[in-house]
Amino acid sequence: MTMTRLKALTAALALFTTLGASAAEAETVRFWYHFDNPENPMSALVQKFEGANPGIEIEAENVPWNSYYDNLYTALVGGNAPDAAMVKLFAQPRLLEMGALEPLKERIDAWPGKAELLDNLLTLNAGPDGNNYYLPIQYVVLYLYYRTDLFQAAGLQPPKTCEEFRTAAKTLTKAPDTYGFGFRGGKGGWDQWGTFVFSRGAELKPGGLDNPRAIAANEWLVDMFAKDKSIPPSSPNDGFQEIIGAFKSGKTAMTIHHIGSSKDLVAALGDKVSAVPVPACDGKAWTSYGDESLAIFANSENKDAAWKWISFLAEPENNVEFVKATNQLPVTKTGSANWTGHEKRFVDATLQSLPFAAVLPQSSATADFVNTEWQASMQQAMTGQITPADMMKKLQALFTQ
Repeated sequence: MTMTRLKALTAALALFTTLGASAAEAETVRFWYHFDNPENPMSALVQKFEGANPGIEIEAENVPWNSYYDNLYTALVGGNAPDAAMVKLFAQPRLLEMGALEPLKERIDAWPGKAELLDNLLTLNAGPDGNNYYLPIQYVVLYLYYRTDLFQAAGLQPPKTCEEFRTAAKTLTKAPDTYGFGFRGGKGGWDQWGTFVFSRGAELKPGGLDNPRAIAANEWLVDMFAKDKSIPPSSPNDGFQEIIGAFKSGKTAMTIHHIGSSKDLVAALGDKVSAVPVPACDGKAWTSYGDESLAIFANSENKDAAWKWISFLAEPENNVEFVKATNQLPVTKTGSANWTGHEKRFVDATLQSLPFAAVLPQSSATADFVNTEWQASMQQAMTGQITPADMMKKLQALFTQ
């Protein structure tokens, strides 16, 4: 063998060895998410990430929402879970109980992107032990929608306090054509209710619902329906579609929801719809926070690579691209300041509400409260089958320990 051929063979072997080592060192991060928007930005985000991180490959799987958590829990139990995934707060207690979540606090604290996260998001998403297991990726906050045309005709300004709110609701009511407030007495209405009851000190804990202040707060709201008659008669059975439909048609002048409804409302009403934070009751405001975050699973063998990926998705420019597919809001200060996905008045109402947004305690009792008990009790109180005080005592039974 000539010296030239020997050198060539040696070089080829070295190249082969290098390529083999690179292939062996390449890490694959399996990532689950759920987008129902056909304009899915995930492929472009994966391509951008892999271009900047040549040693990491991302396998991103869009899992249908209606089976998302069933599939995730099954995969975790079966040892076939992804390395990271989109997650909601309601799942955190069960995932912690399963020992499935990797603590992220140290990684988040050392991450330069932490300073970009909007204030209060990490607090809202914290686990019961104060640790962070979730990295926020998008969010919504409930606020007060109001019909600018009806307010202007009545010579009213949007309410800042609960007393102003109740007075405005009475003034705006011209039954049976128009009612002041479209209240969601059916399923999912607990977060509207919370604006007027949790703000006045009611809590989901022993003694937190059947004390005099909490009972009085509930009576105050039920009286808007039963005595003021500024809430539509259909309210005990109204769900999301009904409150939005009534608001669009002018049947109601105010309702409470989040930015996810704004595009539909603007399409129907143009500048006749605007929004402000929910009113403060007795000097304190309370509103509901809707979440979506990212988590790394404890059994992942590629945790460092998974962290690089999820933190990449939470950086301002990438987060904006991610959120374009979901009709929610970016979690960064820069992304929020430059956000054009919704009209500015609704973004402003959300950002102004975030400092006093709250989440319910994560427990099985809370799940029963949200999914079944609140709705049944609220409907009974509004229709006079039980008193508002009895409603609170009934709900208190869920939180006795």
